[in-house]
Amino acid sequence: MIPTQESDLTDMSSREKELKIHFTPGNVELVEEHVDTPFRRVLVTGATGLLGRAVCKEFQNNGWHVMGSGHSRARPRFESCNLLEPEAVRQMVQGFQPHVIVHCAAERRPDVVETQTEAATQLNVNAAATVAKESAGMFLIHISTDYVFDGRDPPYAENDPPNPLNLYGKTKLEGEREVLRHNPGAAVLRVPVLYGAVEKTEESAVTVLLDKVQNGAASCGVDHCQQRFPTYVNDVASVCRQLADRRLQDPSIQGIFHFSGKEQMTKYEIACAIADAFNLPSSHLIPVTEPPADVGARRPHNAQLDCSRLEGLGLGRHTPFKAGIKESLWPFLHDKRWRQTVFH
Repeated sequence: MIPTQESDLTDMSSREKELKIHFTPGNVELVEEHVDTPFRRVLVTGATGLLGRAVCKEFQNNGWHVMGSGHSRARPRFESCNLLEPEAVRQMVQGFQPHVIVHCAAERRPDVVETQTEAATQLNVNAAATVAKESAGMFLIHISTDYVFDGRDPPYAENDPPNPLNLYGKTKLEGEREVLRHNPGAAVLRVPVLYGAVEKTEESAVTVLLDKVQNGAASCGVDHCQQRFPTYVNDVASVCRQLADRRLQDPSIQGIFHFSGKEQMTKYEIACAIADAFNLPSSHLIPVTEPPADVGARRPHNAQLDCSRLEGLGLGRHTPFKAGIKESLWPFLHDKRWRQTVFH
């Protein structure tokens, strides 16, 4: 539904007409009703993904009218739009006229980018440029990654020179530059590895470790070399909404921002923390302290982000990892008794 009546940004809602289907025994009719719709409008690309779903929910819960867009998985909940087709993007943006766009859509899997480079470049660079071009006069929040850095000299501030090690980082860095070139008032939000309420455990490089924890009949080696900062998508979504709220009052909210979880862990330590959160054994997990062999995309050893710019603005929250991982993974536990009692 697209708003048909404008008002001042200070108004929280507008009166609009919406068609609804009414069912009564033996009768179905289409009626027009007046509804109150939040006036502030946000468009979320990649709304079917892990972060996009959380961003939609965060804005909806805080008085925003949300349109989420996706592609192959869009219907029926979200608008279907191929971001590789500029005309489709133009029609979606001009039709909805959002005040804010949160661009979450991306190919985020480094190993996939290495093997499907052209398709990944189209999405991570060209689509980002298209969204930036069509968002003139609107506040665009573009989601990027800590992988724009090489991980040799952390922590990294926003103005530190990037030096990505893999094609994923290179495409995301190029996407950042295209966004800021076409929409200089945009915000780029760099984040590290994410986890949250997944539809399947493989959706996140963090939650997939539950499989190693639960299926531990035999010893299992887990990387204990590369440092990571697992970050809860609900916290990232909150930052996006806070930036949007602040920007409506303060045009200086633009440029590059960093946000990250505060707990530094290797994959081995993440797996052990997951086991501890659910009272599962971890003795079968074996720390692998040698750097991983050259398999797939190279990862930075430690791409820790300096988040002091956001902190200076008083923005951001940090959910403890064990609390966030419990909320995210309890539906996937094999132990049905634990699953039935948690959070109830």
